[in-house]
Amino acid sequence: MDISTLLIIVIVLAVLVLLFLLRTYNRLVRLRNGVRNGWADIDVQLTRRHDLVPNLVESVKGYMTHERQTLEAVTQARAAAMSASGAGIAMRATAELALGGAVGNLLGVAERYPELKASQSFLLLQEQLTSTENRIAFARQHYNETVRQLNTSVAEFPSNLIAGPFGFRPESLFAADGGDRANVEVKI
Repeated sequence: MDISTLLIIVIVLAVLVLLFLLRTYNRLVRLRNGVRNGWADIDVQLTRRHDLVPNLVESVKGYMTHERQTLEAVTQARAAAMSASGAGIAMRATAELALGGAVGNLLGVAERYPELKASQSFLLLQEQLTSTENRIAFARQHYNETVRQLNTSVAEFPSNLIAGPFGFRPESLFAADGGDRANVEVKI
């Protein structure tokens, strides 16, 4: 084997390694951006829910004079969820789970007030809140899938050789502590 053939082989191998590095790095960037985008989608829906909750509380206040504790629990849970906005994902998920539970409890208590259930504004808010909860669930599912893909790529060989030096780290799933919770059944 002469020197020119050896040089060509070395150049081809170097180009292949460079292409592998570029491909892997770009895939990790796409996944990280997907995670950021997924979190932004969740944040938009959580903000929408935060905006709907005061309207829901106001619409039921007049009807539910004996349910002051329930209304206060929803208000406090909303405040805690909004203050957790800058916190880590685990803390934010726990606060959002508490808010969802408080709102579900409010809707469950509203079942005892037939005149409230007949109120058009309450029904509209209830529908918007249900729609938002569905959007949150979808956005959370999308986010968690994107995080799973990124975390797998960061941990797998040989992409982990590129992920570490370039600062790619595993991300946290958006999952609340305490396991699964039962769905709240609301009858109209």
